[in-house]
Amino acid sequence: MMDQQRTIPAVGIALAVATCILMVMAGSNIWTVAGAMLVWIASLWIAIPRPSPISKAEPAEGVQLTHTGMRDLIEHSGLPMLMLDGNRIIVANAAAREAIGAHIVGQDARVALRHPTAVELLDRGTGGTEIVQGLTGPRSIWHMTIQPIDGRYSLIELINRTSEADVSRAHTDFVANASHELRTPLASIIGYMETLIEEGDRIDMTRANRFHAIVLREARRLQSLVDDLMSLSRVEAEKHERPRERIELVPLIHQSARDGAGPDRQDRLEFADAPGSFAVLGDRRQLEQLVRNLVDNALKYGAADTAVTVSIAPTLRDQIVLTVQDRGDGIAAEHLPHLTRRFYRTDPGRSRAAGGTGLGLAIVKHIVERHRGRLDIESVQGEGTTVTVRLPAAG
Repeated sequence: MMDQQRTIPAVGIALAVATCILMVMAGSNIWTVAGAMLVWIASLWIAIPRPSPISKAEPAEGVQLTHTGMRDLIEHSGLPMLMLDGNRIIVANAAAREAIGAHIVGQDARVALRHPTAVELLDRGTGGTEIVQGLTGPRSIWHMTIQPIDGRYSLIELINRTSEADVSRAHTDFVANASHELRTPLASIIGYMETLIEEGDRIDMTRANRFHAIVLREARRLQSLVDDLMSLSRVEAEKHERPRERIELVPLIHQSARDGAGPDRQDRLEFADAPGSFAVLGDRRQLEQLVRNLVDNALKYGAADTAVTVSIAPTLRDQIVLTVQDRGDGIAAEHLPHLTRRFYRTDPGRSRAAGGTGLGLAIVKHIVERHRGRLDIESVQGEGTTVTVRLPAAG
């Protein structure tokens, strides 16, 4: 073919012609010189190798992966993945090394995983899927799949279902707790109303008035509980939407604190604001609820004859700090990590007697998270409790 012809040795030919001209000028026989030149050029032509024929590449019938190629392919997968040669682990990606340990590479998979369900799945030899509980910890739940590649190699994929199970368990606990909290005031209302109806005109007025007061108190408690449940639901639904309204905090905090105190507790409030104007990007309704809940809690659980201090100040990190401090009995250290859990109470009897629903701090926590802030609770028994909310300053 034309595209495979040899290249002409132009430099060698020019050198041969120049040499022959010099020989003729030197007096050599012209025919002898011409013969020598032809032999020289012919030897140059023969010495040049013929180019290799270019063959058209055939399309590959399949993808062939080497050990290294497979390792590179799965290394950055977000799921833990293991490649087995028989039962020996020859590749473990970064997610698998983090979840199980880097030491597993080179081990027998049955020894590395050390779980009866996982070992049973490995011993099948045909692949499959199983739910493995306790693979990496007592409460961990993993969805384990083995996919044979050929008669020798196989691939293990692990999907962590622990968080899904935790969410499901939390929802179950929440429904159970909410049902219990709703049932208690309803039982009181039904019980006292049945007594009033059954006794009718025979019940004396003093006793009837006491029953009516109890029914009204329990109905209001039920209303507060339903309102807080709805508030918590709304806050959780909106927690991924960052609020954008610019809000001046000082007037909002002062008004909300007075609303939370109500007319009977105004004299126990004191404000200690740093000078200046403090603005955040926030949801006005939720920030008002946050302040009301914190002030109401502080007034309920602080000593009756002591003040609750509400203060606001800036920090060097472009944050604004809201502090609500009471001077009550304080909270034991073992309770502090659990205070923002739904329906958690350090003293259930006292909380219910004070009209608490057990949801106030849970609502506060979710509002702070939505505003990309931070909530801290510090308490010293016998001295009181300080709740600190840090919010990013606007602009």
